[in-house]
Amino acid sequence: MADKTESLLQLRPANVQDVGEILALIRELADYEKLLHEVDATQADLARDLFGPAPRAHCDIAMWNGEVAGMAFWFYNYSAFLGRAGIYLEDLFVRPAFRGNGIGKRLIAHLAQRCVDENLPRLQWSVLDWNTPSIAFYESLGADVLREWFACLMSRKAIDVLATSYARVEASP
Repeated sequence: MADKTESLLQLRPANVQDVGEILALIRELADYEKLLHEVDATQADLARDLFGPAPRAHCDIAMWNGEVAGMAFWFYNYSAFLGRAGIYLEDLFVRPAFRGNGIGKRLIAHLAQRCVDENLPRLQWSVLDWNTPSIAFYESLGADVLREWFACLMSRKAIDVLATSYARVEASP
């Protein structure tokens, strides 16, 4: 099976021509997570932030027998405790028709190899608490699901309220 998988699966960095497909994958993931109403991203946003002069994120595409099967959407983060950068996996998604072929595992292993190659001490991501199949999958790979940590998120509205509710403190001359 490994030989067949190797011949059918190709992982590659996304390119600007993939932007429409990346947005489709993001929308499919959001639909699965019951969060489609929260997707504001556009192809222009993705093109700017993945392929512009100062990329803010990266995306690896999984091709199965020539078809786009999934993606790993990620960026570098930083741990002040470790004093080193790591990788934050923002989104991992494999289309349902391609699941069960080891694609998700290979996408994460690909990022793990990047961590090894770049001497990065941490690969990190979040998972919804109700997504028990994904939690079991991640644990099977050796990931620790940190149940004692809570994710915090400020929406743009909350950011605007907080930012405008406090006067900017200017340094005295």
